[in-house]
Amino acid sequence: MTLRTLSAKSAAALDKELMSSGAFSIDQLMELAGLSVSQAVFKLQPLNQGKRILVACGPGNNGGDGLVAARHLYHYGYQPTMYYPKQSKSELYQRLTKQLKDLDIPFTEDFDSAVKQTDHIVDAIFGFSFSGEVREPFPKVIEALRDTKIPVLAVDAPSSWNIEDGPPDSGPGKGFQPQALISLTAPKPLVKWFKGRHFIGGRFLSPAIAEKYELDVPPYQGLDQVVEIGVEGQKL
Repeated sequence: MTLRTLSAKSAAALDKELMSSGAFSIDQLMELAGLSVSQAVFKLQPLNQGKRILVACGPGNNGGDGLVAARHLYHYGYQPTMYYPKQSKSELYQRLTKQLKDLDIPFTEDFDSAVKQTDHIVDAIFGFSFSGEVREPFPKVIEALRDTKIPVLAVDAPSSWNIEDGPPDSGPGKGFQPQALISLTAPKPLVKWFKGRHFIGGRFLSPAIAEKYELDVPPYQGLDQVVEIGVEGQKL
């Protein structure tokens, strides 16, 4: 079984529907997405193999998922550090940021130094709405993610990848192939170029919505918010 993919256009429509007729708030969806990201980290990076997690957040919803994930990681016993250079002015993001600061989670502006002092990295810079060019200060950050030997978990998309067409042919993301990817709600078409460990998260789709968008609800187990799926789509 290969899980059916969700285009960028359909992903935006699905989010819109969940927040209108679906009756979810953006806070809820971000909380559930970030919770699933934190569980994927827990599976990839057991606490006894290193607790330092660097979370790189972009200015939009992908970054918001990273902010939520960091809070959960702190409560699991990890030591998150935040790289969040383009902080959103929206009230939701300001609250998520304050929650982290209230836990004394450090924020850094020196990504290169932070990469040298971490055990795992979460790439929550760009997600399914990314298109066009990578703007400052992110080109050097994505190059560092590409070149580091530290394992990277990408949230919804490896940052700079095109949602439909996969890895870029040029620019900072050329050759960026993170060790793991968590697809939120459903895999995006770019997954066919992805070679690492692949998780699905976002356990909130109703059967009716899944059917409408022609999606497969993956076989979540017990209380897990994530399930690991082979890149071909089979459960591992």
